[in-house]
Amino acid sequence: MEKKWQIATPVTSDIETFRSALGISRLMALILKGRGIDTVQGGALFLKPALSAMRDPFSLKGMEAAVERVVRARTAGERICIYGDYDVDGISGTALLVSFLRQIGSDCGYFIPNRFDDGYGLNRDSLQQIFDGGATLVISVDCGIVSVAEAAFCRQAAVDLIILDHHTPGMVIPDAVAVVNPLQPGCAYPFKLLAGVGVAFNLLVALRSRMRKEGLFAPGQEPDLRDWLDLVALGTIADVVPLQDQNRMYAYFGLQKLEQGGRAGIAALKRVAGVTDGVTCGQVGFRLAPRLNAAGRMESAVPGVDLLLGIDERENTRIADELDAANAERQIVEKSILEQAITLVEESGLHPACRSIVLASREWHQGVIGIVASRLVERYHRPTILIAIDEQGYGKGSGRSIPGFHLLEALNGCAGYLTRFGGHRYAAGVGLPEDRIDGFVAAFEAEALKVLGPGELLPSLAIDAVVDPKELDLALAEELQRLEPFGSGNPEPTFMLRGVTVSERRVVGDGHLKLRVLAQGKSFNAIAFRQADISTDGILDIAFFPEGNRWNNITTLQLRIKAIRGCTP
Repeated sequence: MEKKWQIATPVTSDIETFRSALGISRLMALILKGRGIDTVQGGALFLKPALSAMRDPFSLKGMEAAVERVVRARTAGERICIYGDYDVDGISGTALLVSFLRQIGSDCGYFIPNRFDDGYGLNRDSLQQIFDGGATLVISVDCGIVSVAEAAFCRQAAVDLIILDHHTPGMVIPDAVAVVNPLQPGCAYPFKLLAGVGVAFNLLVALRSRMRKEGLFAPGQEPDLRDWLDLVALGTIADVVPLQDQNRMYAYFGLQKLEQGGRAGIAALKRVAGVTDGVTCGQVGFRLAPRLNAAGRMESAVPGVDLLLGIDERENTRIADELDAANAERQIVEKSILEQAITLVEESGLHPACRSIVLASREWHQGVIGIVASRLVERYHRPTILIAIDEQGYGKGSGRSIPGFHLLEALNGCAGYLTRFGGHRYAAGVGLPEDRIDGFVAAFEAEALKVLGPGELLPSLAIDAVVDPKELDLALAEELQRLEPFGSGNPEPTFMLRGVTVSERRVVGDGHLKLRVLAQGKSFNAIAFRQADISTDGILDIAFFPEGNRWNNITTLQLRIKAIRGCTP
């Protein structure tokens, strides 16, 4: 789609002092300042994260009570059950809690709901099975914050419940022994955007601190929290929370642990995913996480936890191969639903006439409609909800949104049509009978009409800085690597050159443009992936990322072009 180029206003106050103190280039300083990092101390910590800078986990509301209850359960030999969600955040959070609690001597098992039989969040029938199995303490991870009735059921059964979650709370906080969620009212934890696994990791930090203080570790038996950062990085990156503050720290060090491959199950996962070199956010998001997610989308997410906990090489290989096969099946199903959805949109005139897209079908697989909704958002830049209707005529939907449209708030405005819903600004789930879908479609479109004008329906391309060609060299490309890992909340920088002409052009590979561009007397190699049909005539503006391109053991500067347009004044 055509995009609005949004050029950041340079933050130039004290730029030279800031740049000099950190020993960085002007462009690096502009990027940091533009992302709200405007102190030397903050810049230094961003460029070189330190685990010693972790926030105090006890500043999370409910943490004291959670730690006290878990320590008491360990001392008394009580059975603990971790109740996780079926996505990568929940899977990694479950594996993290189970492995840590077992290592410190707790009797701990786990339960992952089946998305088709149990649905999202705490489920009364599933809880009863857990109670029947002897658990006296249930710890939810990545779910539970809206499970008011289920928390009351735990109370009635005299089974304690600790909720570890990061989703938006409802009007009523569940009555549990402890609720740990940085978004709940009255929580003093300064960083509010943790993933579910990040909340769980804070429990580990607090538990170790309390047990150390009380002398509960035998000599040489105190766990090294760094051993769990690979799991924290998996869930944090996969859940697309902003890679800022604590999340940046978790991703920075967790990717290093993932690269080292100390966990046997992750080594097997990397093998089937074809990850052989350094592990990046992209490889987590597009290779590792989809395979862990696939089992839960197609059937049950339990194999994902088994893999992350597994130590037997043969069993890990078997599970990893199963996850890879499930992912291949998911891709086929996803492609089919996407093609059907695009046809429905195009033939119905939903685009560009409407400001939202809601589609429903009895033929769609509930486990992949969220991914397809994301694809439609990318294609049409409209808030989108897809609904899979089961044989009983009940629809379960998954939605994704765009900047400027708060999906959960919009669903609040449509609550009269829904039997259940939950989520946050950019992603949410809904449930409703088939006969209410038409009314919901109209109500959701009315919500979109309230807040989305023509300008919001065009995606934007954020430009970090307009650059002077003299500033572009291989040293800058290498320096920009210090900003990694890139991801949500810390995107790869995008620069802009004005007044560019193309001196050489050829199509390579699968529709890629290989260019030689000229700007103010300097010449640069450039590549524009999947943009072979773009015109390069005349005087142009280009948006790009400068990177090193290695060929025949020689690394040279290359501009990876993200967009091209006619030069503007």
